[in-house]
Amino acid sequence: MSLGNSPADDRPSVGRALQQARIDAGLTVDQVSTVTRVRNPIIHAIEQDDFSRCGGDVYARGHIRALARAVGVDAAVLVEQYDGEHGGRPQPTPAAPLFEAERIRPEPARPNWTAAMVAAIVAVVGFVGFTLFSGDDESGGTPVAGNTPESSPAKPGGGKPADPKPEPTDSAIAAAPADKVTVKLTAAEGSSWILAKNHNGKVLHQGVIKEGASKTFTDKERIDLILGNAGAVQLYVNGKEVKDEFAPGEVQRLTYTKGDPQAG
Repeated sequence: MSLGNSPADDRPSVGRALQQARIDAGLTVDQVSTVTRVRNPIIHAIEQDDFSRCGGDVYARGHIRALARAVGVDAAVLVEQYDGEHGGRPQPTPAAPLFEAERIRPEPARPNWTAAMVAAIVAVVGFVGFTLFSGDDESGGTPVAGNTPESSPAKPGGGKPADPKPEPTDSAIAAAPADKVTVKLTAAEGSSWILAKNHNGKVLHQGVIKEGASKTFTDKERIDLILGNAGAVQLYVNGKEVKDEFAPGEVQRLTYTKGDPQAG
């Protein structure tokens, strides 16, 4: 038993933590490389805690974040651990010292004669106007009330505003439009890593969905899927359940279109 070690000393290294999370998610290095665009040799090196292939600390932190997101672990924790093991982030350069107060001496205030003259003219004009207005009142004239803005009349038959329309939920998948493809995934029997893309190849979602969670994807032509633990996923395509029986831990690549359910 060692003395003086904190519990953090027993945690796995950054590379080992990423490797174990990838294995737990049922992913190969090739699959993680496809998702993150990090080359296979760099992934292998990082999993062995060799960050020399990354090209520097900045790139190493970026690779750690990308790999952590792909295998479903907290990237911030691993980046902090990496900084602690590699000397930490560079300290910011201190700001230049402020000028001493003695160096900034305000100039002595000078009288503003222009402002004084303007104030005097305004006072004279106001006095003359007040005198003329008072004379008009004494002559018996009735002051005319100024126009005041009237409140707009209430709309006839107006009631309370209509309630906002509720946002559609996953339960409405049975009413999926016929001109689109709609795919709903539920991690019914365990967690699974998933990657979903639309017909243009745009990534709609990547990462691990926990047991009991659901995701719904819609596209006008096609949805492409990669399931890291296909046996744990329950699929609904265009409102109909897909009855394919996948084994736990099995990796499946699937494609669905508007005419499905039909495994790709």
